[in-house]
Amino acid sequence: MSTKTLFITGASSGIGAATARLAVAKGWQVGLFARSRDKLDALAGELGDKALVLPGDVTDFDNLKEAIATFVDRTGGLDAAFANAGMGLSAAGTEAGDPEEWKRMIGVNVLGVLWTVMAAMPHLKERAGHMLLTGSAAGRVHIAGSVYGASKWFVHGYGGNLSEEMKSFGGRCTVIAPGMVNTAFFDEPKPDKLQPEDVALAVLFALEADPRCAVNEVFLMPTQ
Repeated sequence: MSTKTLFITGASSGIGAATARLAVAKGWQVGLFARSRDKLDALAGELGDKALVLPGDVTDFDNLKEAIATFVDRTGGLDAAFANAGMGLSAAGTEAGDPEEWKRMIGVNVLGVLWTVMAAMPHLKERAGHMLLTGSAAGRVHIAGSVYGASKWFVHGYGGNLSEEMKSFGGRCTVIAPGMVNTAFFDEPKPDKLQPEDVALAVLFALEADPRCAVNEVFLMPTQ
């Protein structure tokens, strides 16, 4: 059987990089997509020939289409894609928000997810493939005025709708919904919170479930 393939956005650090490491350790080939070529090159140097560097911007649909096409051309097909790229906001709530920052965040957290799915879908159909989306605990609760949280509510709602759409070709969709994770998303380290490796384990759990089993959501919270 050919090696399974996984395309990851936001792959240069945090959850994306941890998922790439674990997937390669389990025998997958990975396509690493992010804006930072230097970080992708360093990660690919660590992972070896199972990793392909695909620099690009998740808010550019053409970038995504070209990157996925290149990955498929090199590997022969696409088994899974992980729309993981995301960004937060510097100001909490609505009144204190920055409309320009909202636009950037919606470009990444909402449109970036849609573009990734749209670019991946024709290839996933060929293999009854799997789509994964990074949601958040913030997309399952109401937080005072949180525009970021609302962007993750979109991901959760869309993920459920996508699960229904992908049934038509035997595909699956999983929303990975962590609470606070110790990544560069935060200014200060969070050693007592979830680690990126915890989230990567959830991704591979969903990916490696028996084809009869659709893992629609994995919700992870730190114990502390």
